[in-house]
Amino acid sequence: MTPTDPPVDSRPVRLELWRQIYRRLGKDWKVGVLALVLLSVASATQPLLAVIMKPLLDEGFTGSEPSYVWSIPLAVVALMLLRGLCTFGGTYLMSWVANNMLLGLRREMFERLLGMSDETFRTRDRGRLLNRFTIDAGNVSGLSTEVIRVLVRESLTVVALLAVLLYMSWQLTLIVLIMLPLSVLTGRYFVRRLRRINRDTINMNAELTRVVSEGISGQRVIKLFDGYARERERFGYVNARLRRFAMRAASADSAMSPISQFFVALSVAIVVAVALYQANHQGLTVGSFAAFMAALGQIFDPLKRLTNIAGSTQRMLISAESVFALIEEPIERDDGVREVPKRLRGRVEFRNVTHTFAGAGRNTLESVNLTAEAGQTVALVGRSGSGKTTLVSMLPRFIDPVSGQVLIDGIDVRELRLRSLRSQLSLVSQDVVMFEGTIAENVAYGVQGEVPQDRIRAALEAASLLDFVDSLPDGLATQVGSNASSLSGGQRQRLAIARALIKNAPILILDEATSALDNESERQVQASLEKLMQGRTTLVIAHRLSTVQKADLIVVLDAGRIVETGRHADLLTRGGLYATLYRLQFQDEE
Repeated sequence: MTPTDPPVDSRPVRLELWRQIYRRLGKDWKVGVLALVLLSVASATQPLLAVIMKPLLDEGFTGSEPSYVWSIPLAVVALMLLRGLCTFGGTYLMSWVANNMLLGLRREMFERLLGMSDETFRTRDRGRLLNRFTIDAGNVSGLSTEVIRVLVRESLTVVALLAVLLYMSWQLTLIVLIMLPLSVLTGRYFVRRLRRINRDTINMNAELTRVVSEGISGQRVIKLFDGYARERERFGYVNARLRRFAMRAASADSAMSPISQFFVALSVAIVVAVALYQANHQGLTVGSFAAFMAALGQIFDPLKRLTNIAGSTQRMLISAESVFALIEEPIERDDGVREVPKRLRGRVEFRNVTHTFAGAGRNTLESVNLTAEAGQTVALVGRSGSGKTTLVSMLPRFIDPVSGQVLIDGIDVRELRLRSLRSQLSLVSQDVVMFEGTIAENVAYGVQGEVPQDRIRAALEAASLLDFVDSLPDGLATQVGSNASSLSGGQRQRLAIARALIKNAPILILDEATSALDNESERQVQASLEKLMQGRTTLVIAHRLSTVQKADLIVVLDAGRIVETGRHADLLTRGGLYATLYRLQFQDEE
């Protein structure tokens, strides 16, 4: 079972799911109770229509009660009007409760999503996460109130109609009660089948979301590498599987009704035969028989809806498994107890740090000792997979070491509250992340309160982006689009630099900040970075060694160990791994 799979279905699990669902519905219990009262009144009016048949046929058509000419039609209109108003009010209020529940569920899910650890995000399927917000949460809130509404309204209707049936003829009612359990037992088989199909459907819906999401984000790669056939095949497979599951569910759902109707028809046939016998031998009146048959005819629809609600219940429970699995996902550890009282100086120390990823065959880092003094620029270089990113990721505690310590100004980062620790760090990476909104909103992202425009402009000017922003028709109010797709790579990088300048943290992490840029953009971004690095402790991860020649200290990692340290000229003189990497890169550039 993968981490995203729902738990195995069992009675204790289902009971817990019911408890969690209706605990959340219970927050609006007053509105829910009012809705159920209105639905109950609507249910109570239905049997009265059958009861009216007896006096209408026995006395109305004989002329013994002249008042029935106007009183019974008025009673029918009044009952239908009352039934309609109560049904509307009850249904509307239940929808209000459902949407309130959906609001709360999605809020809980998003709060938990933001609190999950970096490792959890890396190991979870993005399609499944999106599916929980868009489909599963709606299923839980909508179907849970539908189940309540159907159970209350239709159950009360069935009970009231059964009371009418017993009043008219207990012998005939006994026949109906004997036949009903046979229909229920048959329905249970289809309920179990629907449960399995619904789980498969939800898993495949998540796969569909993932395939479509990858098709959108990777559309350029698909076009350039002629991946149309492969993507069509992937989508076709998922789409066909969804159709197959839908048809299996439809066949099971559709089979329940005719089988139930067969038992109903059988019971009606027996009832008619017995009723005719009673009419001939025991004096069963025409009115009583008509009222009985009217009530019996009305009981089929609520019974059918009660039977069909089993399919909705299974969809709700399967979706609830997925939703509550996210809500109960462990959040990242925040076991620190100290708050940073002020701006730290920024001295960073890695003391005998070792780390191993789960399932890895060797240590990612092995007994690493490194110190970056306050205001110093330290560059981490080495082959891919040497542990550079893992080491730097320990500063904001995206990753914790298996052994050893990471300290800032002599304080172990595990002693600090996460928000307090991360307030001292800024990041500019190769993969710039921007949010839907204006340029000003993205530059001031995360800053509490309103940021003055002159401060935003100063940050953009330091990032060598102000002239470009001023040239835009809307200036700072320009919408950047999804992930700033309307800007070039260099402009996005400089926008990220402006965001880091606004934060003004004492420690700066540069993760391949210029590796994806052309030479001209790299020079512009590098000039902006040099302004950003002034007065800050900077840890630079770089493959392009030309960008780290001015670093105060260059640290060379290989297979998780520090193999060389020094300045650029010294390392070239030694002729070690750094010199080899530099020479190879220089030859490639030539």
